[in-house]
Amino acid sequence: MLHFLPAPLVGVIASTLMLLNILFWVPVLLLFATVKLLLPFKRVRLVIDPVLLRIAEAWIAGNSGWMRLTQPLQWKVSGVQGLNPRQWYLVVCNHQSWVDILVLQHVLNRRIPLLKFFLKKQLIWVPIMGLAWWALEFPFMRRHTEAYLQKHPEARGKDAATTRAACEKYALVPTSVMNFVEGTRFTKAKQQRQHSPYRHLLKPKAGGISLALDAMGEKFGAVLDITIAYPDGAPNFWQFLQGRVPRVIVQARTLAVPRIDVDADGDPSQAMRALCQDWVNRLWGEKDALLNHLLAPELNQ
Repeated sequence: MLHFLPAPLVGVIASTLMLLNILFWVPVLLLFATVKLLLPFKRVRLVIDPVLLRIAEAWIAGNSGWMRLTQPLQWKVSGVQGLNPRQWYLVVCNHQSWVDILVLQHVLNRRIPLLKFFLKKQLIWVPIMGLAWWALEFPFMRRHTEAYLQKHPEARGKDAATTRAACEKYALVPTSVMNFVEGTRFTKAKQQRQHSPYRHLLKPKAGGISLALDAMGEKFGAVLDITIAYPDGAPNFWQFLQGRVPRVIVQARTLAVPRIDVDADGDPSQAMRALCQDWVNRLWGEKDALLNHLLAPELNQ
């Protein structure tokens, strides 16, 4: 392994291997996605979608390969035994760094169906990767502030429509719908601005979960609740590439899908969202207590 090399050199090697892996797999991915675009029929989708997923899994396996080569990372993973790659999952996780995505993919690849993330609309313009996310049908969302929505009420509901359309496609082939319910990466500054009641987390938002459950709740076989902890501090991406992340803890638990009954009176979407918010608030309280336990030795030093 390359751990003995200077950290900047390790970072350059890791970046190069990551880029080569992208340049190898993305053209293959786009080839099959173009076939699906030109032949937009359900029978074609049922054939092409599994092929796209296998390509993405091979791409992720390549990332795991260069990570093993360049990273002196000690993994402590629990709760991923017995997962089913042929079952639909709703996946929720805390969010601290872009490294979280590589961690999740490394730990869950081929254990569950490919993770489909909700992405900001602007990310579609990221060179190469934007096309890859488009080919894999990651939903691109416009996140408007409440002030913007008050000035432009016609924008309300567009993200909901995007989510429902994506989930309808996901219902054809086993998929893992991934939601970072905090909506952004955790920082102490954001925590203070929010007046978050949690020590290690931002306030959770239930909108994405509510929409996913509304669109395909009967398809989900389970909720997979993931907690990621970096005992030596959450890294940025360059620190990770240089091999400066010695340890990561990943704990997963499989939960029953919340069966949320909405009263016929009133606005069902608002009621669904309120009930989902109660559910995710309880989940986040448990997650904060778990993080406090996992990080207690470091916090008390």
